Amino acid sequence: MSMKKVEDLSELAVIGVDIGKDVFHLVGFDDGGNLVLRRKVKRLALTATFEKMPQCVVGMEACLSAHFVSRTLRGLGFEPRIIPAIYVRPFIKGQKNDYNDAEAIAEAALRPNLRTVTEKSQDQLDLQALHRVRARLVSRRTATINQIRAFLIEQGITVRKGLHALKSSFLPILEERQDEISPRMRAILSGLCGDWLWLDERIETIAKEIEDISRTEENCDNVMTIPGIGPLISTAMVAAVGRGEVFDRGRDFAAWIGLIPRQYSTGGRTVLGRISKRGSRYLRMLFVQAANVVLMRPHHWPGFSFGDWLARAATRMHRNKLAIALANKLARIAWSVLRHGTPFDAQRDEVMVGV
Repeated sequence: MSMKKVEDLSELAVIGVDIGKDVFHLVGFDDGGNLVLRRKVKRLALTATFEKMPQCVVGMEACLSAHFVSRTLRGLGFEPRIIPAIYVRPFIKGQKNDYNDAEAIAEAALRPNLRTVTEKSQDQLDLQALHRVRARLVSRRTATINQIRAFLIEQGITVRKGLHALKSSFLPILEERQDEISPRMRAILSGLCGDWLWLDERIETIAKEIEDISRTEENCDNVMTIPGIGPLISTAMVAAVGRGEVFDRGRDFAAWIGLIPRQYSTGGRTVLGRISKRGSRYLRMLFVQAANVVLMRPHHWPGFSFGDWLARAATRMHRNKLAIALANKLARIAWSVLRHGTPFDAQRDEVMVGV
């Protein structure tokens, strides 16, 4: 690559930004692909630096502060593009360093058919944060319950499966088996139970806030008309993709959350494998849970527009495979409802509970 006079900013066509915690590395090219900018700036000086540059395309990898930086640069008149890291990797040349990463981002940003990440609003980031906090608390609660069970088993006490079974029998165990449990172990178990109750309260508070948001958000209200889908999925989907404009069709959204088969095709021969499990793991889990909710109530299937398909599929598929196929269909329907802003065409039964 030929190199023109560095810092001739008047000819900038694209800037690649490698976002760091405290320092950003910038690499810019002109229309001819010549390097015209190579600079390292502090995070606090980012706005002042870009105010002195001509407006152009600015590429950055999808990361923690990418949406904040994107909104800031858009306010200055630039055209930011947030690019998934997997699409930047093929453009990296030589050893990995911050400048090479920024150069690869700049080259990827100019590709006309490259799929980018939709810029999230502050409301979307807030909603996404609620879901992440809830997921972390649920994981901690599961770990706490498992530890309680493990300590009880070490004392020779087993409890049948299920959260409610353990909760209802925990205090009677401490009271009736005092001879089998030492005072110190009893204190440890009581402390873990306190942690468990506190986590339950925190999870319930966040779930209530998510539910309140789903009632006031029109997009969430439309998505919740789909069988099996409730406040959790609707708000998580809106937080992740907004109105879904980045996807051209429902299949693209289902592929993004990893619900389509892996494909390895060559020579005109199509080979399909297990689901890809790419993209949003959290949304994929929620849609599979929604599918299982629908499968638990076969007497409601005739009331759905996809009921005939589901009934036929149930006769030839294993339940787990059927759940994935139904999750795929629900994801496509959810994208269509979200993208077009219309409720689902089937009448929702009041007995149906959504996730």
